[in-house]
Amino acid sequence: MRESIQDKVAIVTGGSKGIGRAIAHALLAEGAKVAICGRDGAVLDQAAGELSADGGDVIGKACDVGRYEQVEALFDFVTDRFGGVDILVNNAGVGHFAPVHELTVEQWRAVIDTNLSGVFYCTKLAVPLMQQRGGGFILNIGSLAGKNPFAAGAAYNASKFGLVGFSEASMMDLRHEGIRVSEIMPGSVQTDFRPGGSVGGEWKLDPDEIAAMAVQLITAPKRNLTSRIEMRPSRPPKR
Repeated sequence: MRESIQDKVAIVTGGSKGIGRAIAHALLAEGAKVAICGRDGAVLDQAAGELSADGGDVIGKACDVGRYEQVEALFDFVTDRFGGVDILVNNAGVGHFAPVHELTVEQWRAVIDTNLSGVFYCTKLAVPLMQQRGGGFILNIGSLAGKNPFAAGAAYNASKFGLVGFSEASMMDLRHEGIRVSEIMPGSVQTDFRPGGSVGGEWKLDPDEIAAMAVQLITAPKRNLTSRIEMRPSRPPKR
């Protein structure tokens, strides 16, 4: 039997567009209260307004998850408004793609700080709040780049390989605290994530499909812990 998340409090990082926004929308449809964050305040405010148009309880706060003090401010904001946290979706991510010798130090730091350190910061702050409420769910949005290296992907691959290890280790740390940790690793998705990339391509996964899987994991019976899901387009272009 599915677990209800009616009135549960969820934080979705990178929730103003793409996969994060689709997950926020899906959680709102299940009756959750949702806080979204992103670095661009104007885009975030617009997304929060559009998401709330259907009557959902959603708030937004600008936050760079790669900066611990901003993550602290985000969690203070959410607990002040909603009283706690039950669900955390670590979705925020950035990518810089270049041969390793051409990557700048700033690009490397931006990718690792957001994609890996940001997940740690959010998880670190979420766990005590979830413990206070008797448990919770942490969902990390990774990538098939976490198991498949590619040229010009040194920073991105490192962050996503690291996320696999972080997710598995934190799952084992937290399972007896009543906190389930899962990771979804998508392949190509119809978003504008990669600079110069196109949103389209009917063969690509749709963000709503990732969101549906997220809800399936979060609402699964509490004795069910699916630690990792790989999602890929069923019929990508032949090479």
